[in-house]
Amino acid sequence: MAAARRLLPRWAGSLRPVRGGRGPGNGNWDGERGQGPRTGRGTGIGTGTGDRDGNRPRPAPLTPARLCPQISAAAAGALPPRVKVVEVGPRDGLQNEQSIVPTPVKIGLIDMLSGTGLQVIEATSFVSPRWVPQMADHTEVMQGINKLPGVSYPVLTPNLKGFQAAVAAGAKEVSIFGAASELFTKKNINCSIEESLERFSEVMSAARAASIPVRGYVSCVLGCPYEGKISAAKVAEVSKKMYSMGCYEISLGDTIGIGTPGSMREMLTAVMKEVPVGALAVHCHDTYGQALANILVALQMGVSVVDASVAGLGGCPYAKGASGNVATEDLVYMLNGLGIHTGVDLQKLMDTGTFICNALNRRTNSKVSQASCRL
Repeated sequence: MAAARRLLPRWAGSLRPVRGGRGPGNGNWDGERGQGPRTGRGTGIGTGTGDRDGNRPRPAPLTPARLCPQISAAAAGALPPRVKVVEVGPRDGLQNEQSIVPTPVKIGLIDMLSGTGLQVIEATSFVSPRWVPQMADHTEVMQGINKLPGVSYPVLTPNLKGFQAAVAAGAKEVSIFGAASELFTKKNINCSIEESLERFSEVMSAARAASIPVRGYVSCVLGCPYEGKISAAKVAEVSKKMYSMGCYEISLGDTIGIGTPGSMREMLTAVMKEVPVGALAVHCHDTYGQALANILVALQMGVSVVDASVAGLGGCPYAKGASGNVATEDLVYMLNGLGIHTGVDLQKLMDTGTFICNALNRRTNSKVSQASCRL
C-alpha cells in the first residue's frame, strides 16, 4: 500500500542530514571510492577498494553492510550526533497517579519543561475521563500552558472524537496509540488491533485535512503483561501499517520495561526492514533497570529520537507493576557523556523534577538527581 502523505511538525525544519550519505554510516550508498590510504581499503559503507598500488579502483564486495546500511550501524557502533528527546512526563508520567494532580501543577510542570530546551513536550491526553480520570482537565491544560515558539506540544487522541476535542482546545500535533498485543489493545482501548487501525484511519484523514502532524505509538513491543513475549515480526507489521497510514514517526514502547539489549536489537532489526530508521523512536520503561542499556542499543542502530519522563514518573494503568519511563535527567546525563547534542539544560531539568516531586510528595526516580542530592 502506498504510503500516505506525512505531515511533519514545526521542529522538523531545523534538522539537517548527517554528512556522508543517506545511511547512518560514514560512506554513501553509491559505492564511491573510500578515503582510506591508497594502498588499502577505503572506509565507510559502500566504499570501493584500490589495488595494491592504489591506482585502479575495484568494485566493493556485496556485504551485509552495503545491502542493509541501517542495520550495519549497529555493528559499527555508530552514534547519532544529536538526539531529539520527547518529554512524556505530563501525560505518560502523570496518568498513573492515584490522586488527581491539580491543573495548575500540570500547567506549571509543562511551563518549566518548556524552559529547559526540550523541543517536544507531550502535554495531555484527550481520552474519556471514565478511562483515565487523571486527564479529565485536558482542555484546561492545553489552554493554560505558555506555548513557546519552536516547542511542540502534542496530545494523545484515541479516536476521532478525541481528535476533534484536541483541535478545538488548540492542539497543533496529535498522537495515536496502538499495540502489538491483542489482549493489551483490548484492555487499553477496548478493541482489536485491526479495529484500532480502522479508528486511526479516521483520525489520519481528519488530521490531513487540518494539516496536523500525527505521531504513532506501538505499545508492548518487547513484552505484554497478558500475552508474554511478543514476536518482533508482529511489532514490525503493526509499525509498518501505522507508518503507511501517514504517521511521521513511530514510537516503539517497552510498556512493562521487560526488554533487554538483546531483545531490543532483535525487535529493531525486524522493524527497520519495514520502517525507515529516521522515522523511529524508542520509549523505554525502567521496571527491570534496563532502559538506558536498551536506549544505547537503539542509538547504536541509528535511532535518534527517545521518549523520557522527568523524574522517571509514570507507569501504565493497564500494565500493573510497570514502573515509570526512563528519567529524562538520566537520559540527558548519558547523552551528554556520549557527546550527543540534545539542547537540553540538565540543571533546569533537575529543577523541574524537584518541582513535580515536591508537588506529588514523592522521591524522584532519577538516579542523577538522587546522586546530586536534589531530594
